[in-house]
Amino acid sequence: MEKIGVLFGMESTFPGALVARINDVVKERGITNLKAEFVQTGGVFNGQASGYRVIVDRISQDIPFYRAYLKNAILKGTIVINNPFWWSADDKFFNYSMMPKLGIAIPPTVLLPHKDYPVGTTDRSMRNLIYPLNWDEIYDYLGFPERSAFLKPHSGGGWKSVYHVHNQEELFKAYDETGELCMTLQRTVNFKEYFRCYVLGQEKVHIMPYDPRAPHHERYVKDAPPYDPALLARVEKDALTICRALGYDMNTVEFAVEDGIPYAIDFLNPAPDGEYTSVGHENFVWFVENMAELCIKKALSKEDPAKDYHWASFLNGTGRS
Repeated sequence: MEKIGVLFGMESTFPGALVARINDVVKERGITNLKAEFVQTGGVFNGQASGYRVIVDRISQDIPFYRAYLKNAILKGTIVINNPFWWSADDKFFNYSMMPKLGIAIPPTVLLPHKDYPVGTTDRSMRNLIYPLNWDEIYDYLGFPERSAFLKPHSGGGWKSVYHVHNQEELFKAYDETGELCMTLQRTVNFKEYFRCYVLGQEKVHIMPYDPRAPHHERYVKDAPPYDPALLARVEKDALTICRALGYDMNTVEFAVEDGIPYAIDFLNPAPDGEYTSVGHENFVWFVENMAELCIKKALSKEDPAKDYHWASFLNGTGRS
């Protein structure tokens, strides 16, 4: 019996709905050798198989134990959505730097040094860093403060430690509060339209009108006005390009549209919000149903999750010693 496991944290609605939907579809289609359940694990022996053909990861970004567990699972043939090796290595600033090479519009963005020394370091650890920073050069590049900017972590999500700054005083006050975080400073997009897109399996896109300025529970826009079909086609194309380039099978991509140009401003969300009370009925149903289809497709495939890693060639005897 092959199993699909869901690994999750504080979520209340999505994990249970996904397990139930997978099991319903499996039953409807007469698939007798597959079932879904919540992942169960304790202490993990090195090289121990997880017992799952597919694991949907919703929490390892916050729990290092789970991240290590998932990497070990891949070693023994488990397909993990999303890839924990790439997710561990990825960051938003790298993604911002890559996207223009793929034809994706990105607002001008600057990577800033940590405001406080990371734990275990001193000023001697930072001897390659220019001090003070050339702030005038940074301002000119961003068009700041003529255009406001967002100060936000170079990795992370959930709108944590995000500041909208309009002048130098606000910028330095916010920067002082960031401590050991590594931050980016990004020109604000004066958007008219804004979209949040579920992207699953690098094939399916669900475009959701979204208002990041609204209270959290009201951000997914109901009764949205009609949009230019050409704009929606560009958003869908760019969302697919981003997730195919980064290799994510479950992601959300956010676009802020200024003067008809969709700027990708957030697309490192490999455990995207799926709570019913947050995303609303229509979006929740789409996410659950299409995620279930993706999990079943992966579970029944002959995909080898380890084949693209350098170490895999040594395991199959083709590596050069």
